[in-house]
Amino acid sequence: MSAKSAISKEIFAPLDERMLGAVQVKRRTKKKIPFLATGGQGEYLTYICLSVTNKKPTQASITKVKQFEGSTSFVRRSQWMLEQLRQVNGIDPNRDSAEFDLLFENSFDQWVASTASEKCTFFQILHHTCQRYLTDRKPEFINCQSKIMGGNSILHSAADSVTSAVQKASQALNERGERLGRAEEKTEDMKNSAQQFAETAHKLAMKHKC
Repeated sequence: MSAKSAISKEIFAPLDERMLGAVQVKRRTKKKIPFLATGGQGEYLTYICLSVTNKKPTQASITKVKQFEGSTSFVRRSQWMLEQLRQVNGIDPNRDSAEFDLLFENSFDQWVASTASEKCTFFQILHHTCQRYLTDRKPEFINCQSKIMGGNSILHSAADSVTSAVQKASQALNERGERLGRAEEKTEDMKNSAQQFAETAHKLAMKHKC
């Protein structure tokens, strides 16, 4: 099982939440944290996760999850409601960059994703989620490549694929309906022909009988 699948199952599923995406990150600038604040647990991996509740009305949130060295389990740390997100900074709109910033109401973090591709995928999901679930105040996306919010995103591609599949299925059903319609017409014609033949044969038989 991948780390992201494990996080989804261990952190979000028990709370009846669904994880939409996650990105493994490291801080660009180290924060000075007292030894006691971390419990002396040593090195760790950090993931920024985006999730939504399964119950209505849907609530979306961003959660920081950590996995400490030597442990197979994950720990939920900071969490923000999506409404608290004010700005998403992609750092460089002209090249693939793994760096990004997240600005919330009361906090600001500078991150580096494990890869630029992973960051891009997370940004696409994040942007789509903001458009879908936030109605009043949406966060500002700055210094982001056009493919993150444009028609080339994986989400748009997936939607196009679904739309294409639906159109093909609809066309197939229409064609099948037309074929059934033509079959019904042929059946009716054959029925009429058989009836006319029977009537003609009956008349001929009555004529010869007389």
